[in-house]
Amino acid sequence: MEQQAAKLFLLQVLLVQVSMVLLYSVPADQSSSESVVVAIYNMTAPAGTDTTLLCRSRRMIWTQDRLNDRQRVVHWDLYHATGNMIERVFDMFSAGDQRIYNSYNQRRMFMAQNAFSEGNFSLVIKDVSLTDRGIYSCNLHHHYCHLYESIQVQLNVTKSVKKAKISWDGEKVVIVALSGSTVVLPCVNRNQVWTERYNEEDQQVVHWDRQPPGVSHDRADRLIDLYASGEQRSYGPLFVQKKMNIMASAFADGDFSLQISDLERADEGTYSCHLHHHYCGLHERRIFKLTVMQQVIQTTNKDTNSNKTDPGKEQRVVEVPKVINVIIPENRTHFFHQLGYILATLLLLVVLITIIALITRRFRKRGFEYSVKKPEVGQEHLNEYVVDTTDLKTCKYEDI
Repeated sequence: MEQQAAKLFLLQVLLVQVSMVLLYSVPADQSSSESVVVAIYNMTAPAGTDTTLLCRSRRMIWTQDRLNDRQRVVHWDLYHATGNMIERVFDMFSAGDQRIYNSYNQRRMFMAQNAFSEGNFSLVIKDVSLTDRGIYSCNLHHHYCHLYESIQVQLNVTKSVKKAKISWDGEKVVIVALSGSTVVLPCVNRNQVWTERYNEEDQQVVHWDRQPPGVSHDRADRLIDLYASGEQRSYGPLFVQKKMNIMASAFADGDFSLQISDLERADEGTYSCHLHHHYCGLHERRIFKLTVMQQVIQTTNKDTNSNKTDPGKEQRVVEVPKVINVIIPENRTHFFHQLGYILATLLLLVVLITIIALITRRFRKRGFEYSVKKPEVGQEHLNEYVVDTTDLKTCKYEDI
């Protein structure tokens, strides 16, 4: 009997060592505090207007822990080997509260009270029986940080001491436990997000940076720092003069958008919104490339009397400059081409009218000369001939 107990003790020690090596994992977002670029925006706005650089994240919403630190919880679920039924067997909250769902498992199943401080969420089962067979799932939930991790362990029960063993099938730990013995289902995760509780107010911070055109990211100017505690540190006169602004309820709404009023050409550049949640391992950066266009001056009708008497005419007068102001700045060559066509057409029309006028004048002048010119010597009129009617009367036809 002592030999069997020693063997089980060595088996459990080996199991814990394997779980520490194989099951301990560090999320990628926890391994480095460097910001990850999640979005790049190209923005264009006219000078003199207001614009907003949107930077939002629900994971940055700060909520006080009013549930006695129950935002971290571990669930143990059992997938029975005899069927597809899933059973919730055990819960434990970071505050230390434990819940066992089946009265049969009272005092049979338990976890260490310092599970969340040590990062060891292994489930201990006493007096193992055949009904305990199946696949157990250790589910870690962090409601505050929106994190979820799961580890599976398969438990088989045997009555032979020789068949008791522990192995790895490539996906999970497989334990063959001796019936009536005590077994430990390993679930170890010593990531600091599960083991330590920071002061969330000091772990959440938002930065806004600005790079003037031609300046690299490492030489960017810091505009403002925001902390979940309500502390705000602004750099330079832009926030003092209310040139730039962020809502006071930024951490309550998760909206850290930067509002810029009365845009100028000097406001051009690359803006970066850095979101850091050190407690939850969130490090994101959003980039905004802002271009400011020169404002186009629009002409309006100064005749107030006509505007009052004919509102429809006022609308037409305002709309016409808008169409011209949009087309001319975009492509000046197109405008000059159209103007050249119009001038060429007018010139051709003037030439045609001039030619027609010259031809008409010439014909009129020639007709006037014919009417006033005297007949020449060779020309004779019929009126000058005198017809003698007596000769006609005395004429007689001769017989042929």
